[in-house]
Amino acid sequence: MKFLAPLALLTAATFMTAPALAEEPVSLTGCAAKREAIKTQIEQAKAHGNNAQQAGLEKALSEVTTHCTDASLKKEREGKVLDAKHEVSRRQADLDKAMKKGDSERINKRKDKLAESRKELQDALNELDK
Repeated sequence: MKFLAPLALLTAATFMTAPALAEEPVSLTGCAAKREAIKTQIEQAKAHGNNAQQAGLEKALSEVTTHCTDASLKKEREGKVLDAKHEVSRRQADLDKAMKKGDSERINKRKDKLAESRKELQDALNELDK
């Protein structure tokens, strides 16, 4: 009988915690995600005793809470994607021009710049979904 009591307790605890473990955390998007990210940074600043950073982050959180709307955030992010696309196009044109001239040093520099611009574009596209 002494053996069954802990076993029953363990079994009951397992069944009670299983639903809690099965629930997936809610994925936040838009302004809610932005607020949560700032709150996380505030907690990190508190943990490290960085009062100046904490104050700045609290001001940023206040601004986001007051002024952020999902529509305005989406529009801002779409603008960043558009700017990044223009930058990629410009860098591609620079590379094409360097290739016509045949200057290998310039070609390599332009390839590096183009790769950097493409990464920035990809980052901007990834932000669109957040």
